[in-house]
Amino acid sequence: MTDLETRTLDATGATLGFDVRRPTTGNNTGNGTGNDTGNDNGTGKGGEAGESTGGEPRALLLVGSPMGADGFRTLASHFTDRTVVTYDPRGVGRSARTDGAAESSPEEHADDLRRVIEALGVGAVDVFASSGGAVNALTLVERHGDLVHTLVAHEPPLARVLPDREAALAACADIHRTYLREGTGPAMAKFFVLVSHQGPLPDDWTDRPAPSPADFGLPTEDDGSREDPLLGQNMRGCTAHRPDFTALRAAPTRIVVAAGKESGEQFPARAAAATAAGLRTPLALFPSDHGGFLGGEYGQHGAPEEFARTLREVLDTNG
Repeated sequence: MTDLETRTLDATGATLGFDVRRPTTGNNTGNGTGNDTGNDNGTGKGGEAGESTGGEPRALLLVGSPMGADGFRTLASHFTDRTVVTYDPRGVGRSARTDGAAESSPEEHADDLRRVIEALGVGAVDVFASSGGAVNALTLVERHGDLVHTLVAHEPPLARVLPDREAALAACADIHRTYLREGTGPAMAKFFVLVSHQGPLPDDWTDRPAPSPADFGLPTEDDGSREDPLLGQNMRGCTAHRPDFTALRAAPTRIVVAAGKESGEQFPARAAAATAAGLRTPLALFPSDHGGFLGGEYGQHGAPEEFARTLREVLDTNG
């Protein structure tokens, strides 16, 4: 069992909502004392794997984008021995934007993550980040590697690291334009086709006939709303981000890039493999696919028990 505490935090242009799950028994990193100085450089010098410098289980931050805290309920339930933190990225759920901006950048999200970690007052944390959250967490490590002991970056959709980057970037930009022009249904249909495609994208990808929203059970009428965090706010900034591999390799953080065993040659999995190559590290394979940690959230089922077991093994191993 865990105790759940919900907090809010002011950031530049947004108010962030996040949750802190604390173990009710045993050691607890979330005591707010700040005894973990954050000087652990990922080599194990600051404590054993999975532990802070005080010998306590290190806090674990679960990060998605645009998926919010609700998507990590199942995964969090497998780490009741740690303080587990989940949050809603800006523009999602409780984290309302206050600046009126229509799009978000990985740099903004990274600064939000910095604020959340510093507000915990426990020093360096472990981070599991998936999809756009992995892009944002990598950006955080580029800038503030001292805040993250181990980062597991699961299928970051970084189009710029792919050999077919021009086609991938064009496809993402086309989805964004379709959303602004026609609404959620047509844009999401294109998104589903993109992320399910196996292998490199052909150069004529955006010239192909548009898929029908009805084929995916999506609305065919435009309701006029343009506040979707995936299609509107994050689609272009996330996929077009260029990772700084020099800064990432120099960071004190241990970085593990992961992909789903069942993802095959889909866009995010291929990007994960290319990111691992850029870091000169092996690609870790996790159970299931892009949503392998989901246990019914949003009607999706992966293999959450096996996924959590693999994640624990990675976090508890010194690199």
